[in-house]
Amino acid sequence: MAQNGAPSIPRADISFPVNRPATKGEWTPELDAKLRAEEASNIQLKKDVLPRYLWPGGDRSFAGIAIRAFLLGVCGAVGFVFTAFLAYHHSRLWRPFCFLGVLCIFHFLEFWTTAAYNTPTAYISSFLLTNGSAYRQAHTVAFIETIITSYLFPGWQARVHPPWVLALGVALILVGQAVRSLAMVQAGTNFNHQVQQKKNEGHELVTTGLYSVLRHPSYFGFFWWGLGTQLALGNTISFIGYAGVLWLFFYKRITHEEKHLIEFFGDDYKAYKARTRVWIPFI
Repeated sequence: MAQNGAPSIPRADISFPVNRPATKGEWTPELDAKLRAEEASNIQLKKDVLPRYLWPGGDRSFAGIAIRAFLLGVCGAVGFVFTAFLAYHHSRLWRPFCFLGVLCIFHFLEFWTTAAYNTPTAYISSFLLTNGSAYRQAHTVAFIETIITSYLFPGWQARVHPPWVLALGVALILVGQAVRSLAMVQAGTNFNHQVQQKKNEGHELVTTGLYSVLRHPSYFGFFWWGLGTQLALGNTISFIGYAGVLWLFFYKRITHEEKHLIEFFGDDYKAYKARTRVWIPFI
């Protein structure tokens, strides 16, 4: 630094853009405009840091995933808190709140297992909250039936669904949920909520773990989970309805899916099919 406080190195001439001439010449407004135009043409607009599908409204929106997970957590906690409170006070109205909590766990795990073990297919739809009108109608009917029977006909409900039936229902819920979630984990990227019409690159036939015993463990899990919820709720009509609708749904789905699996894997799948079972009655 010079004695007068000025920098010892001459201050850079910043009147020109970065690509100013190597030799300093006479400055003119025309030359300045020309150089700045050349510099602007070399500037590339910065692209979005995140792709559009991660923005609010996108099918992988962080905001959409967060709000759904948060609401499922809140509703699940409310459901189980009221379940414990009402059961402690010997009110049979604990059943619809328990159903709410069980549903929240199911839908959260559907997304979480997909996001953790099959990340490429993890979308907001993986929560399965928009799982078709028939799905919503079935749960609505189940809620209505358990509220009516628990409040208006508790004696009849107690006779038709004694404690051992309730225990069986809870056991089926736990086993069904565990089997379905574990099946999704073990299948990894080979699992998909939609039946695949074409064999994707890297798609493999999983024959280990649960798949060495059960041919469609995720279907097995959901089928018995659904029936277990109705036993735990004390629903007679809905139990019969769930059994019929779920059986028909999985019969059609499995028949359709296995046609494609034979196309994809040929004799390997036929041999696998011969040594495994679905463990859904009459399928």
